[in-house]
Amino acid sequence: QVQLVESGGGLVQAGGSLRLSCAASGSILSINAMGWYRQAPGKQRELVAAITSGGSTNYADSVKGRFTISRDNAKNTVPLQMNSLKPEDTAVYYCHAEGYYTDYGILREYDSWGQGTQVTVSS
Repeated sequence: QVQLVESGGGLVQAGGSLRLSCAASGSILSINAMGWYRQAPGKQRELVAAITSGGSTNYADSVKGRFTISRDNAKNTVPLQMNSLKPEDTAVYYCHAEGYYTDYGILREYDSWGQGTQVTVSS
C-alpha cells in the first residue's frame, strides 16, 4: 500500500501564506498524479490543485494565481504554496495520489488519501 502524510496546516490571517507538504511512502512503483483537495464544513470535497508525473498542473479557478503546486519526484513529495489566503480557503486539506505499487512482486493500482490537515484563515 501507499501512505500519504500531510504537514503544514495552521491558522493564518487573511492575506497571509501557508505551505502544505505531502510525502508518499510505501512500495511505490510510480505516482501518476498527486494533488490537493479540500473540504469545508457542509460542503463537498473539491479539487484545489493537481500535478502529473510530467509536470502538468490543474488548478481550481478560485485559487489560480494564488496557489502553486510543485512536485519532487525523487522524494515523492508534493508541496502546495498558498499565498493571499482568504477566509473562504478555510477547510481541511487532503493530499491524494494515484499510481502503481508492487505487492510481493504483483503490480497493483493505488488511489490513496492522506488524513487531512486543517487550514484556517481568519478575517
